[in-house]
Amino acid sequence: MEKIYNLSIVLSFLGLWLNSSIPKNYEIALGFILIFSFGILHGSNDILLIENISNKKTHYPILKIVVIYVISVFTAVCIFYFMPLIALILFIFSSAFHFGEQHWEHKISNNLKSFNKLYYFFYGLFVLMLLFVFNSQEVIDVIKSIANYTLTKDFIVYSFIITAAILILLSINLIYKSETFKSIYLKELFYLLVFSVVFKVSTLIWGFTMYFIFWHSIPSLFEQITFIYGSFKKEHVIRYTKKAFPYWLISLLGLAIVVFIFKNQQSLYAILFSFIAALTFPHSIVINKMFLHKNNF
Repeated sequence: MEKIYNLSIVLSFLGLWLNSSIPKNYEIALGFILIFSFGILHGSNDILLIENISNKKTHYPILKIVVIYVISVFTAVCIFYFMPLIALILFIFSSAFHFGEQHWEHKISNNLKSFNKLYYFFYGLFVLMLLFVFNSQEVIDVIKSIANYTLTKDFIVYSFIITAAILILLSINLIYKSETFKSIYLKELFYLLVFSVVFKVSTLIWGFTMYFIFWHSIPSLFEQITFIYGSFKKEHVIRYTKKAFPYWLISLLGLAIVVFIFKNQQSLYAILFSFIAALTFPHSIVINKMFLHKNNF
């Protein structure tokens, strides 16, 4: 995993170079390409993960997968359409826990299970708030377009300060309780410094893309492939990709259907957020089950 994070650092600074070298429209287009390729790919093999967790190699007909996925997408879209603000809050909170769990699950002692979950949440929330506070006007515009609610910059700043304060207190507690955390917290502070530079220099979409792909999706792919096949090798990456490819295509088909139906009623941001939420909610549950299963064996 250490090599993966070193790669993430290199890719982050490559992303910063691209940010200063290409027009904003191209940057946004590249961000969406990465999100809908690597980003969706890392969440496309949930069925295979479930089979490995349950040890029941049940055959899932492709038609059944399509129906379940389409229902999931349209359920999320409906929630965003009828209760957009609530849906957005739930999406941010679930994403915060999911991001934090992915980053910290293998780094903190399992003897602090309840505390760990709290730490996962506030770490992930801090990363998101870090992104938001450096791109507050874009965040305000996005929330306005999705939920028709006007957020203030002061609210974003105060939320960031409160989240940071809680994370600092939790981290101090971990320094005394976890020898593992004590040995890596300076490195983790460096990672947060990298995030800060990335988010400060980049736009909202490009900053989110770099974190989501380089720091979340790629490490998650490493964890999933290792869990399913026992190790991270080229042949295992190819097998994983082949398994995920049909579900990835279904995901893109679902997005195309949603965009076609709601193109005249909602902004592009609203459609994309509702689509990503449709993948995030079930995927975060599956990944949590994967980590629980791994820790029990």
